[in-house]
Amino acid sequence: MATVSTPPNPSSGLEADGSHLRLFWSRPAETWEEAIPIGNGRLAAMVFGGVSDARWQINDATVWSGDPAGPARELAAVREAGAGPERLAQVRAAIDAGDLREAERLLLTFEGRYSQEFLPFIDLGMRIAAGTDDAGTDDTSTVDVSYGGRTLDLDHAVVEESFRLGGALVHRRSWSSFPAGVLCIDLDSTEAIDLELSLDSPLRIARRFENSGGWGIEVDVPVDGAPIHEDAVDEPHVYLPPGAVTAEGYDPVAVARVAVSSDGRVTARGGILSIDGATRLLVVIASDTQAGSWWNGGGFDARDGLADRAMERARRAVERGAEALLEEHRLDAEKVRGGTRLDIGGHRCGTWDVESEVLGGANDALTATVLAEFGRYLLASSSRDGSPPANLQGQWNSSIRPPWSSNYTININTQMNYWPAEVTGLTECVRPLIDLIRTVAGRGEAVARELYGARGWVAHHNTDMWGWALPVGMGHGNPSWAIWMVGGTWLAHHLWDHYDFTRDLDYLAGTAWPLLRGAAEFGLDWFIDGPGGQLRTIPSTSPENLFRGADGHPESLGESSAMDIAFLRSLFERCLLSLAALELDDPIAEQLRSALDRMPQPLLSSDGRIREWGGDETEVDPQHRHLSAAVALFPLDLITPEGTPKLAEAAGRYLDARGPGAMGWSWAWKMALRARLGDGEAAGELFIEATHAFERDTSRNAPLDGSEWGGLLPNLFSTHPPFQIDGNMGFSAAIAEMILQSHAGRVHLLPALPHGWRSGSAIGLRARGGFSVDLNWADGRLASAAITNLRPNVARTTIVVNGIESDIELSAGETRSLSVLVDASLPGMDDQ
Repeated sequence: MATVSTPPNPSSGLEADGSHLRLFWSRPAETWEEAIPIGNGRLAAMVFGGVSDARWQINDATVWSGDPAGPARELAAVREAGAGPERLAQVRAAIDAGDLREAERLLLTFEGRYSQEFLPFIDLGMRIAAGTDDAGTDDTSTVDVSYGGRTLDLDHAVVEESFRLGGALVHRRSWSSFPAGVLCIDLDSTEAIDLELSLDSPLRIARRFENSGGWGIEVDVPVDGAPIHEDAVDEPHVYLPPGAVTAEGYDPVAVARVAVSSDGRVTARGGILSIDGATRLLVVIASDTQAGSWWNGGGFDARDGLADRAMERARRAVERGAEALLEEHRLDAEKVRGGTRLDIGGHRCGTWDVESEVLGGANDALTATVLAEFGRYLLASSSRDGSPPANLQGQWNSSIRPPWSSNYTININTQMNYWPAEVTGLTECVRPLIDLIRTVAGRGEAVARELYGARGWVAHHNTDMWGWALPVGMGHGNPSWAIWMVGGTWLAHHLWDHYDFTRDLDYLAGTAWPLLRGAAEFGLDWFIDGPGGQLRTIPSTSPENLFRGADGHPESLGESSAMDIAFLRSLFERCLLSLAALELDDPIAEQLRSALDRMPQPLLSSDGRIREWGGDETEVDPQHRHLSAAVALFPLDLITPEGTPKLAEAAGRYLDARGPGAMGWSWAWKMALRARLGDGEAAGELFIEATHAFERDTSRNAPLDGSEWGGLLPNLFSTHPPFQIDGNMGFSAAIAEMILQSHAGRVHLLPALPHGWRSGSAIGLRARGGFSVDLNWADGRLASAAITNLRPNVARTTIVVNGIESDIELSAGETRSLSVLVDASLPGMDDQ
């Protein structure tokens, strides 16, 4: 039998750099939930590690079911079934008449089938032997094995392993390089070892590339993939016949090619790549897909062309060698993270054991530091130029039928993925989201026109890499989640945020404004006249909640939900700000001003909470996971404690009634909302709740009623279950919100610091208006701070500490040190 000794010190065999934040797992992963994520935006992998049977489960961000023409085909089918402006008028009339059953029956005909699925791609296996035994077989069963664990360097995005196999000391590194566009595995051994590589896929394998100089696999991708909750669909995955293409010429294919460099002997046979007698090995994996060509504006390529292109990319990379690839990757990892660093409690540097110190420890400041930086790491690894943005699982999915299709759910989840992007210095990572919004807007123009007789563009509850803009639900999805016409409006706010943080006028003029204008045009046309000349949205839902009708029946349809009005009001205001910044004279400005004057104001329920619907309704689920009525507080800034104290108090009562957490993303949202209210203690308590180790069955999806709360998986992924990455991204954003807020023309320093986070620092956080902020605190008070104007011109803002304000003006590129007294007054600021 193999003997497994006590693992070496986690730092043994690893590069010693105490300035980095490293996470350590002492064992190889036995399950996907224990594997470590790496990614470059396009190629992502879950690193299982291990000695005799290591595994990398690999995804390509463009491996989606469906095809480019799918959204248009489905819109035509919905129109053919009778949905359109005439039926919309009937829906509105039925709601006004109080016949909600008839309104719902008519509205269900607006539902298309479903958005498409993000699918797993390939599995790479590595079997290692210490050489041959007396019988001439590669066998590790009689060899001493000591495994030194897996370490993830969050700053340089590298997974490292060290282990002893017999007399050989082995060091292995895995990373996914954005500059080279490849996934890399580098191995060094002090003695010659034998290895075998294998490739497989859960998708339909079309062909294998068998020779040692061009090894790889080609798979067919389904042209239709049904969500797992649509269990009545006859064929969950529909493939084209081998060799066929769609009527539009789309060939759903994905290819992976592998190049290796080694001092061992390399041979390929029977789907296995063997490397014998090696002390060094570099494995490089490159991919290419037809969908990726489409995403990047290219035409449809022949299969051989895709395979050759991937092979050439892999070959070019492997010829450069491991050290050159790794150095380039490290520099890129530092660049994309923007120099931002969060350190709560002095725990930013060092190697931390995830099981015993993060999940099993009692140091909440350490957990906060790790979770803040881990969320940033995940976004930087799953959202880069040239690839679709981070989806419900980032870019990490092993399920052939993932929960919620691992798609883009745009009534909170996709948006939450990007909440930390601007404020934590990941500005570059927003570009894929902007590309998706552009794609959705293109599809959504036809949907707005054909279904609603409206200008501009619309999106609803779901989308995918093809830009799906219709409602989903197949005619039986409850409108509370399937029918929501303001999904595109929420997405559009990220366009404005990108400008507000960068103040890039070229971007605003060329990219954001046309899309913002289109979203506003739809909003203007979606409003209709109500009593007394007030505007209203109808039908209106509050995702994904229900209220009690007059007869006690659960209802979803009403008018002018708080979420509708908040997003449309904020959109119109931002459009006017855009016009002012661009100095444009546009006739839409007067339409926007007129609509703003006629829009409903936020209303309170009889018990003093913000109303969720236009009427004073009673929720079916008073502790619902969605916090739709509070969007005016966060992520928007229509409600603030300083500017609208009564509404802020009502928002607090609304959160009190909702109760504590339910699943990762809901916890994160509640944390951010409490931070906006300046309630650091409540935010901190929610954080502690959300970050406990999840110890139930991860294969069984928990109920949505909040009766079972989630937590953190062994690899720190946030789960309910199922795993959704928005919780991780949301934690990073909420932690940043406790340390720095910037809205309404003010930069708030330490606005909601929990009592337990007594000391810490933040370097390079970003503030709206084009600023970078560094700050340190000790004993719960601000000790020092500096602000830098990142704009090419003079900029002004107001600094706020504990309610005390001071206006400052900075020239282009200027950094100002802010000397702050212990009592948090500001008389020592340099500009005074």
